[in-house]
Amino acid sequence: MPQVHHEELIGRFYALFEGWGIPWIVPRLLIMLVAVTIIILFISVSAMFLIWWERKISAHIQVRFGPMRVGGWHGWAQSIADGIKLLLKEDIIPARADKPVFIIAPMVVFASALAAYVVIPFGPGLIVQDLNIGLLYIIAISSLTVVGIIMAGWSSNNKYAALGALRSAAQAVSYEVPLVISLLGPLLLVGSLSMGDIVEAQRSLWFILVQPLAFLTYFTCAVAETNRLPFDIPEAESELVAGFHIEYSGMRFAIFFLAEYANMFTVCAIATTVFLGGWRGPLLPPWAWFLIKTYFLLFVMMWLRWTLARVRVDQLMNVAWKVLLPLAFVNLGITGLVMVL
Repeated sequence: MPQVHHEELIGRFYALFEGWGIPWIVPRLLIMLVAVTIIILFISVSAMFLIWWERKISAHIQVRFGPMRVGGWHGWAQSIADGIKLLLKEDIIPARADKPVFIIAPMVVFASALAAYVVIPFGPGLIVQDLNIGLLYIIAISSLTVVGIIMAGWSSNNKYAALGALRSAAQAVSYEVPLVISLLGPLLLVGSLSMGDIVEAQRSLWFILVQPLAFLTYFTCAVAETNRLPFDIPEAESELVAGFHIEYSGMRFAIFFLAEYANMFTVCAIATTVFLGGWRGPLLPPWAWFLIKTYFLLFVMMWLRWTLARVRVDQLMNVAWKVLLPLAFVNLGITGLVMVL
């Protein structure tokens, strides 16, 4: 019902402009502008909250307080202060860097993170566009992040940055394969790539209960795809100083940081949609359930980061090709057999 109401409102909006003799492209562009503005505001606020939350979680794990002073209660405004500081910092470009590529790289990373939000279903009708290839689109577009990382590392004319970028490429290629295969099991059960259809298929039973192996495989790959510990090989500050973004400062560095948290939310939102029933839940509004489930998975990612040590490069590759990929194929084969029999 909310979806019908949503489509009806958009239809009336188009009809209004048509009555004024204005071409259809104008209302279309206005709707896109509003949607992009809302998404950017959500990503910005969510990233600031997640940065503060991770600081508090890491502090409690390490038996300390974390941010306490800026903004009053538990230092809630620390992320805002850091954002202002980054805006005011000098933007430095190395003399021998490939300047056009160096400048474009953060934009590529953030654009791919932003585009993924188009098909995330926050609730019934709370989706920019429910594409019939929604899951395929979101996986394809989010994997473009690695292109921006390679651009940043290669254009910096820095050996540590280049090593981080090439590590990122190897890691993304390795973990993208089991990640996609782990999602094929639930897709066989649904028979659709639409994010809305996937949520509707879990009306009576969440897929995490029938596809636990797929969920564990997907979530492990998602942690690696977002370059989080124990898989943060592209950054690895103890080895590469800061990895692919070592030469970036000010707002360009902030864009990389923003994109990382935006991608974290994206992979957790996919897990919520595919395995945890999406927005479904009792009593609370649908969007509240979606955010609760997604932020719980984000908490788990942060928990893992501040608990586990970084793996070596050879261990990273072994986990992807020798553990996760066979498990993903086993899950897919069992799911196919059950459906056929």
